[in-house]
Amino acid sequence: MALVGSGTIGGTCVNIGCVPSKTLIRAAEQLHNARVAGRFAGITAEAAVTDWQATIGQKNALVTALRQAKYIDLLPAYRGIAFREGPARIVDAGVEVAGTYIRTGKIIIATGARPAVPAIPGLHTVPYLTSTTALDLETLPKSLLVIGGGYVGAELAQMFARAGVEVTLVCRSCLLPEAEPEISAALTRFFEDEGIDVVAGVAYREIRKTGEGIALMASRGARSITIEADQVLIATGRTPNVEGLGLAEHGIAVSSKGGIVVDVHMQTTRTGVYAAGDVTGRDQFVYMAAYGAKLAALNALNGDSQRYDDRAMPAVVFTDPQVASVGLAEMAARDAGYDVRVSMIGLDQVPRALAAHDTRGLIKLVADAQSDRLLGAHILAPEGADSIQTATLAIRQGLTVADLADTIFPILLPSRA
Repeated sequence: MALVGSGTIGGTCVNIGCVPSKTLIRAAEQLHNARVAGRFAGITAEAAVTDWQATIGQKNALVTALRQAKYIDLLPAYRGIAFREGPARIVDAGVEVAGTYIRTGKIIIATGARPAVPAIPGLHTVPYLTSTTALDLETLPKSLLVIGGGYVGAELAQMFARAGVEVTLVCRSCLLPEAEPEISAALTRFFEDEGIDVVAGVAYREIRKTGEGIALMASRGARSITIEADQVLIATGRTPNVEGLGLAEHGIAVSSKGGIVVDVHMQTTRTGVYAAGDVTGRDQFVYMAAYGAKLAALNALNGDSQRYDDRAMPAVVFTDPQVASVGLAEMAARDAGYDVRVSMIGLDQVPRALAAHDTRGLIKLVADAQSDRLLGAHILAPEGADSIQTATLAIRQGLTVADLADTIFPILLPSRA
């Protein structure tokens, strides 16, 4: 068995994704916690960025240590796997790697994705940041324009704002457009409370360099606007890495969004070739990449007996408050033909939140009114990610709302339903 890798070993999560972004998000969170310590009577605190370069250095050390422990040191422990370094290309009955031919009947493509670059006129003339390069900035800019309101843009906009950067976030529709509208609206208010200027419903016309930085010309309805900043961060999604793989020559289809098309067994449109992770363009989370890769390997080696199932896939946006969801949104459930029952409560009705003097957020549950089965759960709360797994298990096991209500939890319950 051969493992082929091109570039830094370890992939997106440890090198340029989850690990570096979350440690910087947590660092900036300490600054925010000090600023809001006064919500508790008799408590004051102060915190400041004294050496952002040292913060980045600590992040880099963590990434290096995890890459070494989880990938470089671990790989030799798997006997029977030959590691080959270099770009790979599918050829007849095998793979070519840096001029070397590897004969194989089964192939799994897991080449990941990279930051997408939107077609904004003038962007190629501007030294823009991406979610990768922004995490390596050793000097914080005075002001930052974030283009894109998805989870990457939201997380990084708040992180930089809490580190003391003047942040403007612009997006075509709204902040977190795939979230429930109540959550998107509430998080927008919380961002604005922290001084982040959220400009939604924007059409981009042009971006150009100025004497001091960059300027974005856009329209919002009938009104033209210009937004200036020292630097710009592009956070408009991710593009699957499919170039140079020889897909078209071997009948491997790619979707309109650039991802490799796979069936429920993770097999592409060419027999014996499978794909998993971000390169498929769907469910771009590290745990779903691991899940899909496991199924692809099992199916490639043992026959197509395993089926990909993302009906109970949890998703978390690591803003503060966090956004956590699983299952169907309200409108998706209605569109699917369910007789929907919705229950929603603000955190100002939850004693645990009241005790923390932090009632930012809400909880929204979507159920089938006929069977009482939970269809979806959507949480906006400071530690919302800690609660979503219960709903994930409930949806996966077909539990009802009554089943959940009868379950004992070691937390303070809402004061009223």
